[in-house]
Amino acid sequence: MGPENVPAPMDRSTLLSETVPVPICGVPVHALTLAESVAAAEELIAERRPHQHVSVNAAKIVRARRDPELARIIRSCSLINADGQAVVWAGRILGQPLPERVTGIDLMLALWERAAREHYRVFLLGAEPDVVSRVAAIAASRGVHVVGQRDGYWREEQEQDVVAAVRAARPDLLFLAVPTPRKEYFLARHLVALNCGLAVGVGGSFDVVAGIRARAPRCMRRAGLEWLFRLMQEPRRLFARYLVGNTAFVLMVLRDVVARRTHRG
Repeated sequence: MGPENVPAPMDRSTLLSETVPVPICGVPVHALTLAESVAAAEELIAERRPHQHVSVNAAKIVRARRDPELARIIRSCSLINADGQAVVWAGRILGQPLPERVTGIDLMLALWERAAREHYRVFLLGAEPDVVSRVAAIAASRGVHVVGQRDGYWREEQEQDVVAAVRAARPDLLFLAVPTPRKEYFLARHLVALNCGLAVGVGGSFDVVAGIRARAPRCMRRAGLEWLFRLMQEPRRLFARYLVGNTAFVLMVLRDVVARRTHRG
């Protein structure tokens, strides 16, 4: 399994600093392709100081409207990608076009390729113990230097031990596969202490790479219907997120459209 389009190397010297985030319902999103996002990630790693990445979809933007702390964390992130197709569509409607959807799993796999080439140190954190072990083995088989791994099931009193383990491994890249908003809060709380070049939230990507969960066929991904495939797989868990959450997101976008037209008038 690999990203849909393997990104070619790009000039990374000033890419991110020259990219102005696009506002989508109050949430900034970098208007970057997958290849540009990889280049931006390399730019951040090269700075040798901690950075946080976040992917946003419709549900997360709706949640951020209701959760000021989550909104603050998103705005503080150094790299913000549009994971959901609904966010890309909203950008077009709002006159703030985003070039494409950049999913967490596609970014992770593309960064694995770059990590193997550039000898980045990688830590894998999250999912079930057997899943993260399988993912670590797959990454290593692709030439990734995996310097540490741990499952995503720790108690509150173990959190500092988890942070210490990551810090001791000195990773350039940390991939965190736990649900939203837990991963955003965890990284924001411990970003400095983790001391990794770039911490990337990847949600359920480990399960997909390990073969626990199937990904939508490429034709559905290209049509922006991956959410429908996932809903058919897990209707009980994802019903509220996709149907209720997406409806709330559409209403937010429509309100923003009306507000902009009223302001112009």
